[in-house]
Amino acid sequence: MLKKAAEKTQISMFFSLKDTLNQKHPLYILANKINWKQFEDAFSPLYCEDNGRPALPIRLMVGLLILKHIRNVSDESVVEQWSENVYYQYLCGGSEFIADSPCEASELVHFRNRIAETGIELILRESIRINGDDSFDSNVSIDTTVQEKNITYPTDNKLYRKIITKCKAISEKEDLPVRQTYTRTLKNLSVAQRFRNHPKNKSKVRKADKKVKTIAGRLVRELERNLEPNSPYQSDLELFKRVLSQRKDDKNKVYSLHEPEVQCISKGKEHKKYEFGNKASIILTQSTGVIVGALSFRNPYDGHTLKPALEQAEKLLGKNSIKTATVDRGYRGTSKINDVEIQTPKPFNNKNQTKYKQGKLKKHFRKRAAIEPIIGHLKSDHRLSRNFYKGEVGDAINVMLSAAAFNFKRMMRKWKSSFLQFFYRFFISPFFSFCNPNFFYQKEKWVFKG
Repeated sequence: MLKKAAEKTQISMFFSLKDTLNQKHPLYILANKINWKQFEDAFSPLYCEDNGRPALPIRLMVGLLILKHIRNVSDESVVEQWSENVYYQYLCGGSEFIADSPCEASELVHFRNRIAETGIELILRESIRINGDDSFDSNVSIDTTVQEKNITYPTDNKLYRKIITKCKAISEKEDLPVRQTYTRTLKNLSVAQRFRNHPKNKSKVRKADKKVKTIAGRLVRELERNLEPNSPYQSDLELFKRVLSQRKDDKNKVYSLHEPEVQCISKGKEHKKYEFGNKASIILTQSTGVIVGALSFRNPYDGHTLKPALEQAEKLLGKNSIKTATVDRGYRGTSKINDVEIQTPKPFNNKNQTKYKQGKLKKHFRKRAAIEPIIGHLKSDHRLSRNFYKGEVGDAINVMLSAAAFNFKRMMRKWKSSFLQFFYRFFISPFFSFCNPNFFYQKEKWVFKG
């Protein structure tokens, strides 16, 4: 159930965040620009009215999610930093400083599961609204990237050994008989599997790998015999058997036991031939650099991601303002989606295109390249490089939260730079001009006229 709203009519006579903090700070401005009421109206029906423990304030939880991806920290870190940072507390709706943690880190997990993809999409829509008219651009750039999952690099031997470990754990938990644990055998096999790339060890390593797979199959079959038909471990057994039966050239292979939906994606990178995760589509306005669409996919052909990605962008923007979308050659084969023209680089046909049209297309293709560093910022600064959220829902949540954090951060930088320009132009520049008439501020830089 929702907690009753606290009475805020009485103002603290000693310390109030609203009156004490720097009102030019980007987080202070962001706290006043975001429409928090829409989150409370949208998420309140997800709580029961008069049953259970009172929930934490919705603004607090939404603010923590935004701060987590803006500052690129974990759930534990953002909760810890909240008690140390007064601007964090003001953004999350605090009126006085509190020197205690706002909640447990696991509360963020429960809140994300509660609001699901629809709630995260509402946060992304608000980040687009914050950017104002910059969000409405008729020309956009679209590109896909791989969002890697938080799994180890998959090998057959790793998967077989994890199956053995899980089978032993299930047998121990359910107190089932085990004929042999193979502990000493597996230890000897791990010694034989060392230096697998050495030419003299290849045959020995191959035999050891086959033996580990045989042991995993034995333990799975023994567990299947001892468990009841309606046991809760049947889905785990089916996954184990699927891993043991898959071959090198099979499609839809399992690369992780705790994340079986992970896909193996090859984007042609020289330094990273294969990436394990899912595909994410990003839509960026060409003139202003606002992300107006962020959608998660499994591993389809890039051209098949255009229609749902553009539909999401129109939904978030609230109107059909996109006229042209510029993409790379990975989208070949698609020229138009609804009313949006898809521009793909290709040799110009001088008979059908004028020089003006060719120059215009070249300009769009050059601008399209700007989406590559934006994706780099999403990965390095806003937690898109490695996804720690679970399942396919976690994939969609992480992509949209990263895009929302980028949009919020963009406006924070814009507010900060506009304040500095105002300060230099009306305070610093007149002072230096008075001291030295040849030294003045023009077009956001200092100019010396000798």
